[in-house]
Amino acid sequence: MKKTIVIVDDHILIAKALEGIIGNFSEFEVIYVCESGKDLIQKFEEGNTIPEIILMDVSMPIMDGFETAAWVTKNHPDIKVMALSMQGDDNSVIKMIKNGAKGYLLKNTHPKDLEIALTRLNTDGFFYPDWASKIIFSNLNKNDIETTVKISEREKEFLKYTVTELSYKEIADRMCCSPRTVESYRDQLCEKLDLKTRVGLAVFAIKNGFAN
Repeated sequence: MKKTIVIVDDHILIAKALEGIIGNFSEFEVIYVCESGKDLIQKFEEGNTIPEIILMDVSMPIMDGFETAAWVTKNHPDIKVMALSMQGDDNSVIKMIKNGAKGYLLKNTHPKDLEIALTRLNTDGFFYPDWASKIIFSNLNKNDIETTVKISEREKEFLKYTVTELSYKEIADRMCCSPRTVESYRDQLCEKLDLKTRVGLAVFAIKNGFAN
């Protein structure tokens, strides 16, 4: 069963080009295209299929990518939002991630790299290329996160692995526990620290000395 994708982009030619590219991927399929966040919400309300992944432009009229990502995160938290934009500036990257985006790519990304990114997004729950990770780590500071919460020793061990490229299954093997247990550590830490992504957990780990 292919993973379902919706493209949200006001540039229809670009959206259709992306749809054609993704149509050649073995594991993914585009089920429809939206011209704005408002259009996406309307399609959801009309009973259209809820996708597993949304490829979302940042700069759109009516309802931009920031506002739309926040709405999706609040109302459909299981959907993985991947920003796909011409804008790679610090503010855009950080704001999209804070609004719940699980990944960020530029529109000049090679089709093969897009397929790899979608696969990683699906399996790991997130994907950020090196350039985006550098922006995240350099812009989020220690004061962004409450550090007085109680973190167990096992949660600290899990935090150490969040900065690696290990999948959650591989982390579970290292920690000698089940993937479900690792997912519970992730969910508990995200709730305690008011974070939404693995990158956020990795930033916390680095800034607070758990990644050493």
